[in-house]
Amino acid sequence: MGAGIVGLATAYELQRQGMQVTVVDQARPGAGASGGNGAQLSYSYVQPLADSGIWAQLPKLLLSPDSPLKLRPRWDPHQWRWGLDFLRACNRRASERGTATLLALAARSRQGFERMLAAERLECDFSRTGKLVLYATQASLDDARRQLELQRAWGCEQEAVTPARCVEIEPALAHYAAQIAGAIHTPSECAADCLQVCQGLHALLQARGVRFVLGTRITAVTRSAGRIVAAQTDAGAIEADAFVLALGSSSHALARTLGFALPVYPLKGYSITFDAAAGPGAAPRVSVTDAARKVVFARLGRRMRVAGMAELVGYGMDIPQARIDSLCAATRALFPHSGMGRDLQPWAGLRPATPTGLPVVGRHARAPANLLLNTGHGALGFTLAFGTAAAVAEALAG
Repeated sequence: MGAGIVGLATAYELQRQGMQVTVVDQARPGAGASGGNGAQLSYSYVQPLADSGIWAQLPKLLLSPDSPLKLRPRWDPHQWRWGLDFLRACNRRASERGTATLLALAARSRQGFERMLAAERLECDFSRTGKLVLYATQASLDDARRQLELQRAWGCEQEAVTPARCVEIEPALAHYAAQIAGAIHTPSECAADCLQVCQGLHALLQARGVRFVLGTRITAVTRSAGRIVAAQTDAGAIEADAFVLALGSSSHALARTLGFALPVYPLKGYSITFDAAAGPGAAPRVSVTDAARKVVFARLGRRMRVAGMAELVGYGMDIPQARIDSLCAATRALFPHSGMGRDLQPWAGLRPATPTGLPVVGRHARAPANLLLNTGHGALGFTLAFGTAAAVAEALAG
C-alpha cells in the first residue's frame, strides 16, 4: 500500500525474492513526498531533527514568519501528541542514539540502492560528487565538528574545511565564501532524481509481473481472526497473504481504522527545479546544504534542485509564494550565477515524520498479524528506502 519511493523499493525487494506483489496507490508512482524532494542521498547526515538545540529555537519556531522550521498549532490531538513526543525526544542522548541507528540503516540502504542501480541501469541523474554543509558562525561550526567526531566513531569519513577549501571543492561558492565560517565535507555523498527512480522502478516491476492498481483509494480493510483478508478499494477488493503499509503521511489514518496509533505526522517541505547555467563555476556540481537556512542544493544532470523548510502545519498542499521566494533568495545569495529563471517548477510535499526521526518498520504489537509497516522516514525517505525495504522483506521471509 503506497507507490512512493519507500513502497516501490519494498515492492522491488519482495519481487526480487520471488513474491507476487500488488502495489496500490491513489496517485501515480512518486507523486507524493518523493516527487520533488531535495534529491540528496544523505547517508552521512542523518541526525534527527529532535535535538537539544531545538529548545533555544522554540520562540522563533512558533512566532517568526521567516523561520525555515515552522510550527503552527491546530485543533488536532494527533498534532499535539506528536509535538509533545517530539519535545521529549529533544535531548542529546536520544539524538545520539537515533543518529547511530540511522547511520547503520543508511549504510545498508546505500548498498541496496547502488546494487539496484548497477543491476537495472535506471536513468535518474545519479551522481557521487560529495556534499558540503555550510555553517555561518564559528559556534555552529564547532557544534558540527562535535557531531563529526561522534559520527567518525561509526565509520563516517568527513572533514571540517575552511571557506577557501570550500571554493576549491565547489568553485561556484566563490561569491559566498566570505559569508561562512567553514563547512563539513563528505566526499562520498550522492544525489539522484527520486521521481525518475520511482518511474523507472514502476516500469521494470510492471514488466516483471508486479500488478499496479493506481488512481485507486483504499477505503477500508477487511479483517478476520486477527489478520487482514483484503484491502477494499475503489476498484474492488485486493486479497493477499500479507500487507505492507507504506502510505507516508496517510499511514496514520489507515492505522487508526485498524485500531492502533502510528506516531507519523507530515513535515511539509518545498522545492524549486530549474535549468542550471552551463558556464564553469556558475551552478554547483557538489551537493550543498546551507545549515542556517535549512536549504539544500543538488545537481540533477542539467538541472538544479533547491529544497527546504520543515513545517508542522497540517496536511494542506498549498504552496505559499513566500516559501518559494525564500528558496529563490537563498539561491541568489549562494549561487547568483546558477541560471535560475522564471520556470521554477514549484513543489510541496508532506514528509512522513516520527518524533524521534526513526522510521517505523516491521510488525506492530497491536496491528493485524500479517501487516508490516514501512513508514515515518521523514526527510530521509529516499536515503533509507532500500534499507527499510530489505528489513521488511526479511520480516516477511521470517
